[in-house]
Amino acid sequence: KSSKREWKPLEDHSCTDVPWLLLFILFCVGMGFICGYSIATGAAARLLSGYDSYGNICGQKNVKVEGIVNSGLDLTHKKYVFFLDPCNIDLVHQKIKSVALCVSACPRKELKTLADIQKFAETNGSTLCSYELQSSEYTTDPRAAKLCPKYPVPESAPIPFFHRCAPVNISCYAKFAEALITFVSDSSVLHRLISGVMTSKEIIMGLCLLSLVLSMILMVIIRYISRVLVWIVTILVILGSLGGTGVLWWVYAKQRMSASALETQIAKDNLQALLIYAIAATVFTVILFLIMLIMRKRVALTIALFHVAGKVFIHLPLLVFQPFWTFFVLILFWAYWITVLLFLGTTGSPVPNEEGFVEFRMVGPLKYMWWYHAVGLIWISEFILACQQMTVAGAVVTYYFTREKKNLPFTPILASVNRLVCYHLGTVAKGSFIITLVKIPRMILMYIQTQLKGKENACARCMLKACICCLWCLEKCLTYLNQNAYTATAINSTNFCTSAKDAFVILVENALRVAAINTVGDFMLFLGKVLIVCSTGLAGVMLLNYQRDYTIWVLPLIIVCLFAFLVAHCFLSIYEMVVDVLFLCFAIDTKYNDGSPGREFYMDKVLMEFVENSRKSMKEAGRGGGAESRELKPM
Repeated sequence: KSSKREWKPLEDHSCTDVPWLLLFILFCVGMGFICGYSIATGAAARLLSGYDSYGNICGQKNVKVEGIVNSGLDLTHKKYVFFLDPCNIDLVHQKIKSVALCVSACPRKELKTLADIQKFAETNGSTLCSYELQSSEYTTDPRAAKLCPKYPVPESAPIPFFHRCAPVNISCYAKFAEALITFVSDSSVLHRLISGVMTSKEIIMGLCLLSLVLSMILMVIIRYISRVLVWIVTILVILGSLGGTGVLWWVYAKQRMSASALETQIAKDNLQALLIYAIAATVFTVILFLIMLIMRKRVALTIALFHVAGKVFIHLPLLVFQPFWTFFVLILFWAYWITVLLFLGTTGSPVPNEEGFVEFRMVGPLKYMWWYHAVGLIWISEFILACQQMTVAGAVVTYYFTREKKNLPFTPILASVNRLVCYHLGTVAKGSFIITLVKIPRMILMYIQTQLKGKENACARCMLKACICCLWCLEKCLTYLNQNAYTATAINSTNFCTSAKDAFVILVENALRVAAINTVGDFMLFLGKVLIVCSTGLAGVMLLNYQRDYTIWVLPLIIVCLFAFLVAHCFLSIYEMVVDVLFLCFAIDTKYNDGSPGREFYMDKVLMEFVENSRKSMKEAGRGGGAESRELKPM
């Protein structure tokens, strides 16, 4: 008995995993050093102001680079980078393979001949040919064919804040885009897809806004009618899937019978896409019905937790906005990370290359800053997501283990954030680092797989995919265990390893309940996501049906449905998190309390009714004394 530690919810608060917090702070200091180093070495100036192929930064005086003829120039009045051949893109190294010069103005109209280039230089004072060639020599010097830009020179405009002259008409990048989309063999298909998106951009924006509104409405429904939510979502999904499938077949039959169905290529593409959509929707509906038929007897197990979760959102309305704050912080960090990454791309010492131009390369240990920066992206992103999990867990734990709900803090979310910052940042840092350790080798293996694609044998390809799959499964399992460890930390204020062990023991003792409640609960939330995606997709089909003769549907519908799923996932993942935290609290409550004086339950009355009903049904089903009934015996 002495080896068993009692749970004491919210009684003690102490700092947890302090060494890991110090390690995380040191790591962040290293990230700051990388940013400071790149700025101090001039990378920020080279990124923002731009530089030419000779190492000169545009818009300022420069220092001579040994061995480079045109380096060390005074380019104070030449503030823009101009590429002699801006459409020559190196697909392998993903950069513009062209000589870059600093010019005083970008050509605002197309220049078709050398005479036009010479006239532009004399009129605007902006020389578009190499520095050693005078503007008066453009039409007479034979070197002009090599030292001047490839003509016709496209109309260009400076990119805001980055001082690069970019072609106004980006059609010259069409080959680059088509090379990225390898499944498109006919370039006309790509052009029709892009034109379809541009034609229906207002509809796409409206449908994305509709998905956001539907997600908010679904969250409101969860708050107020959680008891009947399961059945409402089930019925709506049945009607939505049947209606969506029926509408797709109806639209397909109507267009096929119409006289103009085969007149244009766009109409033919839409007809084929509708057939594929209709068949896929039919298969999906049949599979969905089969799954719902199997799960129908276990749906009742989730109603009690869903009802209590709805009460949680009523008492803690700020939980709904957690995805916004997390997404906002992630966007800020990713913007910082990308900025520093761009700095690193232009940092280092100037080194002449084999073509006689200048490249900036990092030498010695500093060249490994790329790897450090990449690890920082994963660890800090996981840290931000873990902070959200700990915040939600702390707020729900406070709600569950407060007997009198009128004694709740004024803002439990802010109280949870305060406890996180004061006591548990080290635990969050350790948990996120464990996920990072699993993500890094998986990403390395995925990179190796892409590099060896088409070169490795079947056995190596199978082994790579198996390793990637195993690491992905391990990452998902650790993520689930981490979330429960954060809940245990919020309850007992213990360090990460102790909390993870305690949470694991509780989950193992309730293995079948975990499987039933999580499976059914996750499935019902998945149905909510399906409902939002189907509703948004159905609205998209109805709206795009009016533009069927000049708009191709494939890409707009894919964009809208993906956005709708992401929005629904962001909102409903918070609800899923609340249900998981409530279940762990419920399991701990039923294990260490029995309702007797001094050991009263903390749980809501709805959960008490759920326990009593479960006991009655289990007693009736367990009279035979089978192994399953013994494992399902009330705790």
